[in-house]
Amino acid sequence: MDKNKYAQLLQSDRARYYRIAYSYVKNEPDALDIVGEAACRGLVQLGTLRREEYFRTWMTRIVINCALDHLRRAGRTVSLDDVEPEPAPQDAAFECEDTLDLYDALEALSPRDRSCIVLRYFEERSFAEMAEILGEPEPTVKARVYRALKKLRGHMEKGERQR
Repeated sequence: MDKNKYAQLLQSDRARYYRIAYSYVKNEPDALDIVGEAACRGLVQLGTLRREEYFRTWMTRIVINCALDHLRRAGRTVSLDDVEPEPAPQDAAFECEDTLDLYDALEALSPRDRSCIVLRYFEERSFAEMAEILGEPEPTVKARVYRALKKLRGHMEKGERQR
């Protein structure tokens, strides 16, 4: 793949990569930095991409790795006090408070579990795609998703009882 094709494919999915990065750091500047770093890493590692049809999966994995590296370098977790929730549409199924509870619950997950939830429910990836992106067997990914969902439910129910 040449650099022009790389830039074209990267540009076409830039919003997707931003959403993935944002789900980890919960702020725009850091998410943009992560996407920029991932774009540079991808360009440097372009020779390792075996087939062009795997570009999206390959790049998603780079974005996730950059986000995890960023969190490790920062040595902190993002407090919900630092997050400004995006305005919800009028016909949204849940209220802003419920959305904040969900973000809080996601923060309670390990980075690997959070990756599974983000890929499955935010990016609507199949288990097979997730396994390829995360470099784990598909049954492991399925187990991780269901375990993470159980943790999320527990966290959300705990929050409901405290209200």
